[in-house]
Amino acid sequence: MSFSFYGELCTEVYELTKPIGHSINGDLEFYKQKLAACEGRILEVMVGSGRVMIPLLEAGLTVDGMDYSPEMLAVCRQHCEERGLQANLVQADLLQLSLPNQYEAIIIPCGSFLLIEDRQQSIQALQRLYEHLQPDGRLILDLFLPDANFELGTFEGTSTFHFPNGDLITMESKLVEADLFNQFKVSHLKYEKWRNGNLVQTELQRFAIRWYGVEEFKLVLESIGFTDIVVSADYVDGRQPSNAQQCYTFEAVRK
Repeated sequence: MSFSFYGELCTEVYELTKPIGHSINGDLEFYKQKLAACEGRILEVMVGSGRVMIPLLEAGLTVDGMDYSPEMLAVCRQHCEERGLQANLVQADLLQLSLPNQYEAIIIPCGSFLLIEDRQQSIQALQRLYEHLQPDGRLILDLFLPDANFELGTFEGTSTFHFPNGDLITMESKLVEADLFNQFKVSHLKYEKWRNGNLVQTELQRFAIRWYGVEEFKLVLESIGFTDIVVSADYVDGRQPSNAQQCYTFEAVRK
């Protein structure tokens, strides 16, 4: 299977650019509002370093976290310990997910679901999530559409990240696969850590994105058994999607 794997340098950049409690275009406030009335357990899939999960825990909600990356989970666990929060964190393959609990809500913020490259595997993952919801439980996740103006072999850009200890990490992205018909693209990311002018660490990452049309994804959810599907654009509850630059949040209920 092809999940994007978040290694050590990627995790450091993630920590710098997406710190705990950082809201991306209002997503944190949206999820807090959506989950405020939850009395049961919540599961955040692809929890990362805890940007969303930790504020939900601090709001008094019961939230478990799951991720494929042990590096991300180690940082998330450290953040929870520093704040005196009890967190149930699980390192798992989403396709093999088998947890002892059923959940009142399962969330996947920030478009992370698109990191499941293979379409059949993404459907299988949704089926696993459906099975982990209690009756009338809700799945809430974000999707987005990529920029369609891309050319194979082109460099998508280089970014430089400055850290408080003086280290630098550069990230270079190159598009290596793109298929509009099958709705996926793959980039190779190269991370380099620099200290006092010297290269001290390098990391390569295969970064794949698979996207879905709004109506297409509704049909996928319905085929699994989800009902009462609502789509909201740009983290405004009930706002109808109107253009390809928006983020789309799907809310669906297990029968």
